[in-house]
Amino acid sequence: MPHDLPASRTEPDGSVVVRVLSYNVRSMRDDVPALGRVISACAPDVVCVQEAPRFFRWRKAAARLARESGLVYVTGGATASGPMILASLRAHVERTEDVLLPRTPGLHQRGFATAVLRFGGVRLGVLSCHLSIKDGERHAQGRLLLERLAALGVPHAVAAGDLNDRPDGRTFGLLAESLQDGWATKPWGREHTTRLGDPLQRIDAVFATGGVEVLGCGVPMGLAGVAEADLRSATDHLPVLAALRVPAS
Repeated sequence: MPHDLPASRTEPDGSVVVRVLSYNVRSMRDDVPALGRVISACAPDVVCVQEAPRFFRWRKAAARLARESGLVYVTGGATASGPMILASLRAHVERTEDVLLPRTPGLHQRGFATAVLRFGGVRLGVLSCHLSIKDGERHAQGRLLLERLAALGVPHAVAAGDLNDRPDGRTFGLLAESLQDGWATKPWGREHTTRLGDPLQRIDAVFATGGVEVLGCGVPMGLAGVAEADLRSATDHLPVLAALRVPAS
């Protein structure tokens, strides 16, 4: 069982510990109450969702996921073609923007859900992504991700999502050159994010900009309250949970 990650808190020097969760929820086609229990047990301040519902009554589905998880909807879903951001009431939403990416004919529309959140006196940029299954398009999207993260205009930011790429891939490598790969920086929990029983791959990740301290990052297998049965029935990916210390602005 992994040791517990640091809890969310504000430090005496004004810095904050923020828990960020990345989770591909497969359009909530599986066991939604199990999904809510997993998210709640991780006690996140921010959730970067991928494959959020984006068709008929998608806003109602997004509201249900937030409610099941004890969180609030921030941005994304259909408006970002899948990526979405949820947050706890601890976060003050300063601004949001959903971005649709250039589309390759025959492939899915992709997008980014982005927000600037405030925790006390600390501002944190957040970007949720789900990159292409095709290498060329995925690499171009990786470059756009770095540009968009910089364009948020805040000193500290996090990008999280389903990369459809492994750590030895060129897009994963592109991001890891400019950002801190949470698992590689401070591994915690389980590494691989594919469904239990599937071939072992780490294709989901949490990245942070240089000034952020990664206190731990990985799949919360064995974390108190996270049941293996729920992980199996919630969706076809495993979540990635990171604890980050963000300096005071």
